[in-house]
Amino acid sequence: MATDDPDHTAPPGAHDDPELLEAGALPGEDRVDASLRPGRLEEFIGQDRVRRQLELVLVGARQRGQAADHVLLSGAPGLGKTTLAAIVAAEVGAAFRATSGPAIERPGDLAAILTGLEPGDVLFLDEVHRLPRTVEEVLYPAMEDFQLDIVVGKGPGARSIRLDLPRFTLVGATTRTGLISSPLRDRFGFSAHLEHYEVHELDRIVRRSARLLEVPVDGEGAVEIASRSRGTPRIANRLLRRVRDVAEVEGEGRVDLDLARHALELFDVDELGLDRLDRRVLEALVDGFGGGPVGLTTLATAVAEEPDTLEDAVEPFLLRCGLLQRTPRGRTATMAAYAHLGRPAPQAGSGVDPRRPGAVPLFDLDEDQTQT
Repeated sequence: MATDDPDHTAPPGAHDDPELLEAGALPGEDRVDASLRPGRLEEFIGQDRVRRQLELVLVGARQRGQAADHVLLSGAPGLGKTTLAAIVAAEVGAAFRATSGPAIERPGDLAAILTGLEPGDVLFLDEVHRLPRTVEEVLYPAMEDFQLDIVVGKGPGARSIRLDLPRFTLVGATTRTGLISSPLRDRFGFSAHLEHYEVHELDRIVRRSARLLEVPVDGEGAVEIASRSRGTPRIANRLLRRVRDVAEVEGEGRVDLDLARHALELFDVDELGLDRLDRRVLEALVDGFGGGPVGLTTLATAVAEEPDTLEDAVEPFLLRCGLLQRTPRGRTATMAAYAHLGRPAPQAGSGVDPRRPGAVPLFDLDEDQTQT
């Protein structure tokens, strides 16, 4: 690995990949991920509690010769909801059909999908929380009674026809459980929440993916990739592919600890898994606003990003890492944030430098004023 070569050039786009740590699937990535996804529960790594519970549900349904209960999977993007949905179909020996909430705009769209199902089929509905309410109303009897109510005609001559549906299993996936209406949520027989993965679990996932991709990787290299993957298998597989690129272009094709560190630094992923935007937010908060508190809109303006980007894509991971706090007065940096950036921590009770923009305390009273 020639990192000191004065003629060394980074692979194209190495420093311009803001989506590298995006937990959601990128365009075209589903096809690549499909080749790495486990096909059975025994191959699925992590989520031990959910895996055991789901195994009992599926084995019981298979022994009774019935379709499994409807399943609701919730959790952050990239944790394996789609993979588990496909595994449900594989475990019960049924066909797997997939769609998403935003794709079903009218009740007629849902009716076309449901009437095309065969007995025992598994229908995967991603982003189920984004179903239109009118579509939800049609879905209730389909899930509960396996019947579909269709209105034929318009005006005084309109009439309702009830069609029988084959017994099927609906697997819903959501990142926002709170946005699912109670009537819909209550119709799922089994609900499971997927947690972020531990480093040792991601290490096993990286090793498995490396075998499938035929990438030679040693133990320390796999752990290094796993430790910077934000607890998310999708990100771990994405980082593995980028490290593979560096290994093939600049090295000898093998991923060891030194090459993994070099590659991840090249793609602006630090030892905690923070990317360039994450660090810019922390630096703005610590250096520009004295550690806060500062409002979301002001902080977004300081880093030239939209407030929604910070709230949805940046803050959740910073909160998980203990680098950021949300308070009624705004966002504040923690002592861990100062340590991670290598900044001296403010002294307790010393306040902040009022010359820093945005760092003026809300109340600035002297002792005489506080006693009057």
